[in-house]
Formats: sequence, C-alpha cells, structure tokens
Amino acid sequence: MVVCGPGNSGKSAFSRLLLNTLLARYKRVVYLDTDVGQPEFTPPGFVSLHVLEEQAKDLTMLYLRAPKRCFFFGDVAAHKNPKLLLSYIFGLYDYFLKELYRFNEADNPHKSAIPIVINTSGWVKGIGLHVLSEILRYVSPTDVIRLNTTAEGKNLPGGAFWLDAHKGDSQVNLVEIRAAQNSPRHLLVKKEARMIRDLRLIAYFRQCLPRDFPIFSSDDLVQGIAAIDPFQLPISKIQVIDLHSQISGDSVYDFLAGTIVGIGSSSSVPLSTECSSPWCMGLGFVKAIDIPGDCIHLITPVPHQLLENVDIIFPSCIALPDGLFQVPNTVDDITARLRDL
Repeated sequence: MVVCGPGNSGKSAFSRLLLNTLLARYKRVVYLDTDVGQPEFTPPGFVSLHVLEEQAKDLTMLYLRAPKRCFFFGDVAAHKNPKLLLSYIFGLYDYFLKELYRFNEADNPHKSAIPIVINTSGWVKGIGLHVLSEILRYVSPTDVIRLNTTAEGKNLPGGAFWLDAHKGDSQVNLVEIRAAQNSPRHLLVKKEARMIRDLRLIAYFRQCLPRDFPIFSSDDLVQGIAAIDPFQLPISKIQVIDLHSQISGDSVYDFLAGTIVGIGSSSSVPLSTECSSPWCMGLGFVKAIDIPGDCIHLITPVPHQLLENVDIIFPSCIALPDGLFQVPNTVDDITARLRDL
C-alpha cells in the first residue's frame, strides 16, 4: 500500500490509523518511510524501513522506533538529490522483498503474510511528481491511497497517473480520500514542521542520558547532554561521504565540528543493485575535532559496541534544535583547548 498526497493533507495521521488497523489483523506490518522532512519514527533526514508488531496506543504522540534498516539522506528537503533519494527507496524495498516478504502457502500462495505500507512526502509537483511516479512504478503496489486537499491545484492527477497510457487498465486498487476543509495557514504549517523536526531530534539525543536522569526544564537537558563524555573516533579510520557535494577536501573537518552527522560502517552495505551506499547506524553530534590527536569527539545514543565498527561519517544540512547543544562556547572552547595540547 502506498499513501500519497500533497503536504498538509493528513498522510501522517492516516498512515498511523492504517498501521493500527493492519496490526489488528497481522502479527507484523512493514513500514517504509520515504519522507525525509517529516518521518514518522526517526529523526529527520532518514529513509527507513520498520517492522512493527504493536499498535500505537496514542495516535497523537510522536514515537521514535529503531528501524530495521535505514539510509541517511542528510537533509530535510528531498529536492536536494532526487536520484539519491530514489536509490535509497529502491534499496530498502529490495531488502523488504529479499529478507521480509513471505508467502502464507497454507492459506493462499499469493497472499503476503506481512503487508507493507509506504509513506511518501508531500512533494508532488514538478520533479516531485516524477519521483513519486518512479516509486509507484518500482514497487507496483496493490493499493494506492490518494489524499486530497480542498486546494485542487495542489492535488495529484487522477487515476493511475504513474502508468503509461498505452499499458491499459492497471490492477491497482485506487482509493481517494478528501481531506477536511483547509484554512490558509501556510506559515503556521512551516513552523509546526520545524518544531516537530526539533522535537524528534531532541528525543533522539535524549537517549544519550539515563532513563532516570532528572529533567525538569530545557536547561536540565542541555546541561545533561553537555556533560556527556563523547565517544572518540580515530580520524585516520574515518571516510567522510559527502552526499550533497557541500564540502571540499581541506575544509571537511572545519565543516563537521558542531554539526549533526550520520554514522555507518563500510562492512554494512545492502545487497541491492539499486543502491551501494552503506546502511546508517544512527546520528551523532560532532562535539569537537582534534586533528593532531587524530580524534573526533562524538555524542550519540548508538551503543558503544556498534561504534567500534564505525568508519564512515555522512555530513548533513540538518539544523540543530535551538539551544540543545548551545551551552555557551562548548564546541569552540573544547576545540581550542585540543589545539593547544
């Protein structure tokens, strides 16, 4: 099943309801999230595949779930690199087919024992429509749920728009849902989107602290994260993979200091002809870089036993939540002290 439609049409809410409905019938449901700006279960910047076994108890809550597999896109704007985005989506779908898709032969040899729901972004015009069409052609879904808004000019074309006209009728089941009456609140929606991204990032890095760590204010959280002893990665072991050609050779480490990055391992690569990028283990915050000491100081909730295998860093354009890592001059002071050693 593919859920698609323009931004602010209710795709996220509908996807949560759909997942809960399917989990009432199936033991497991796979969720492929292709929306790098507003993902459902991860921080922003990921294309991820999840295997869900429990219904969400509160459809209004934000949930973080560890993905089965994920790629790091490194931006919240899909238009920055549509080709890379498609390769990630195809790679995850290939993984689903090879590792998770099973037939229930005792019941029906053509019935999947584990359905997949694919959530798409609200980018549905211009190149965005082409990207969505490529996704639909690649996965050949049995069902496409198209959500509309009252602004007709923003909606997707009617019918199986992704198929060539000469191919005749498609076997896909098309479901069209009209959203509730919209009000003109575009600026508010943009602010809400940024706020939700920040909340997901804050929740993600909150995992660096013990569960019983006392947090009564934002200052408590900031001070707690600032006090964390960062994990040390040897620079000589690290390959920096620039996903969006935003940095060059000598400036790479100046760019990384004080930013959010993706981390991965060259030994963990998908078996897909569509994508050769390594899987991503998670996010980290580069607290400081000590070039003479051959060390990157990284704050991350990724378990230390997994960090031993990290040899890839993906730079990102993801903005830091206001204040989260902004204990006065923390990054600058630490980096300066390291240079003086």
